[in-house]
Amino acid sequence: MNQLQSLKKITTVVADTGDIKFIQKYQPKDATTNPTLILQAINLSCYQNLIISAIKYAKLKGGNHQKKIVNASEKISVLIGSEILKYIPGKISTEVDARLSFNKEECIKKANSIIKMYEEEGINRSKILIKLAATWECIAAAKELKKNNINCNLTLLFSFAQARACAEAKVFLISPFVGRIYDWYKSKNPNEIYSVKKDPGVLSVRKIYKYYKENNYKTIIMGASFRRIEQILALAGCDYLTISPVLLKELENSLGVVDQILNNEKKYYKNNQSLSESEFRWHHNQDAMAVEKLSEGIRKFAKDQENLERILSKNF
Repeated sequence: MNQLQSLKKITTVVADTGDIKFIQKYQPKDATTNPTLILQAINLSCYQNLIISAIKYAKLKGGNHQKKIVNASEKISVLIGSEILKYIPGKISTEVDARLSFNKEECIKKANSIIKMYEEEGINRSKILIKLAATWECIAAAKELKKNNINCNLTLLFSFAQARACAEAKVFLISPFVGRIYDWYKSKNPNEIYSVKKDPGVLSVRKIYKYYKENNYKTIIMGASFRRIEQILALAGCDYLTISPVLLKELENSLGVVDQILNNEKKYYKNNQSLSESEFRWHHNQDAMAVEKLSEGIRKFAKDQENLERILSKNF
């Protein structure tokens, strides 16, 4: 047995890619996309017909030049997500425009638009996770969307305050970014050797996992953004882990049984006090890494969204 096969027995493995050939090869339960992955995916030959379809859709919908570009970019994300769903049994995560990360109402409107597009493709909303950055506004949007059976994946999660607020809002899933947390600490302390026992990204997810299970929160924890397989193995037993094709291949090529590190011991100590907005902002602000990485992540996704729109604009 290889490590990927063993890991799948104790953790739900999700593919962090929009490339169909990798999804077919590694057979994950779910898959995730984001503007960066969509930008990469549109260069693949298998998706060229979907780009044509998205442009036709946008032209038929009408509107001014900018509206057509927005509709086309949204549609291509949905069409790629729909294609991926043909090869996985579970859910696909599709991201809301990162430029809306501080606007609750616009996030709700965009999420509903994405769901409508999926439903036009004959796909039930139960198969979709709307990805939102874990800002206060997006967490509030996810709480509202849940009332209409629209589940969300709160991404770019770096602080414990973000994790706690997501659980209290009863969001469906969170994606704490292990590798990006590691990157920040490594950049500040280049001479420090971070074994997995001291890896700040790994420790962050373990802390969240322990807190969620102790308080019997149902929100799924999906570790994300890994730099090496040691980080993945150190979180074996986490609800979900989303893994890039490079690391999936490394796990597949490594023989051995993966030990379950995280266990739900069901010791419940229910926390009855919810974070207020001011408390959330204060506690998140106290974590310099989280403040920097959340802002950086939103800017990066926004830039990739703009690049995608720039490519599509040539067709209008």
